[in-house]
Amino acid sequence: MLRHLHTLSGHQNPIYALASPAVKEDVFFSAGNDKGVVEWSLKTMTFVKVLAPVQSSVYALHSYNDLLFIAQRSGLILVFDIKLEKVTATLSHHQKGVFDLKTIAYKNELLSTGEDGTVAVWSLKDFSLLYNFPVLQNTVRTIAISNSEEEVALGCKDGIIRVYNSLDYSLTAELSEHKLPITSLQYSPDGSSLISGGRDAQLKVWSLPDYQLVNNIAAHMFSVYTIAFHPTQPYFATCSQDKSIKLWGANDFKLYKILSLEKNTEGHFHSINKLIWSSDGKYLISTGDDRQIMIWEFNS
Repeated sequence: MLRHLHTLSGHQNPIYALASPAVKEDVFFSAGNDKGVVEWSLKTMTFVKVLAPVQSSVYALHSYNDLLFIAQRSGLILVFDIKLEKVTATLSHHQKGVFDLKTIAYKNELLSTGEDGTVAVWSLKDFSLLYNFPVLQNTVRTIAISNSEEEVALGCKDGIIRVYNSLDYSLTAELSEHKLPITSLQYSPDGSSLISGGRDAQLKVWSLPDYQLVNNIAAHMFSVYTIAFHPTQPYFATCSQDKSIKLWGANDFKLYKILSLEKNTEGHFHSINKLIWSSDGKYLISTGDDRQIMIWEFNS
């Protein structure tokens, strides 16, 4: 189902972020504790170029239409135009590191959050700050947007998932089954559930629209850093600080594959921080503290 295809080297420090742009299907971007965002080719499996220099570590990348948003440890967010190949705006609000970014298309808005515990709402028209609101006193780690874009779920350091109405950003639910900080969140593509992963190494499945806890999976040994649904097939992948990648059934929540050096497969030798699927679903891309990027070929 997943077969190691290639390992890409070049980063000098841990990598925290990956993004696959819709406008260029055969490339992806990576960034971390280095001085730049890097473009790689999926066609040739090679380094293409340093896309943009950065002043501090990059914690998150998010692509939307022609734009790549680059969230930094300094709190600044760079807006990079992929077609023009240049930074066109710098968003300044957060006083501490920005950990996640998401867009809400129907409102033409960008959301950002991170170490300062606030959510900032930006206009995608002129990149002005429209609104910001406090969530908690410390870190908000991750944002998930529901398929309808009507709900925004935030994974917080206190172990609580807070769900907001995207229309007016009013709080509608608090889910508090995790015992440790939330480190990953994803709505399922079929709209039936929200899946959360935490520093408690658990995956929790919440049914929609009522957010009832319907499944609890002891998924990893340490923090679950990414939950990534395949774009077309009923599977999702998770990665962890425990150096493993796991492939799960999206309907039966069965474990189908483990990729780990400990299981005698190819794998990372340090914490895996990020996973993404290529836009066509052919490849799973993983990266982490070992400074390597691994490309895995997917066959259902």
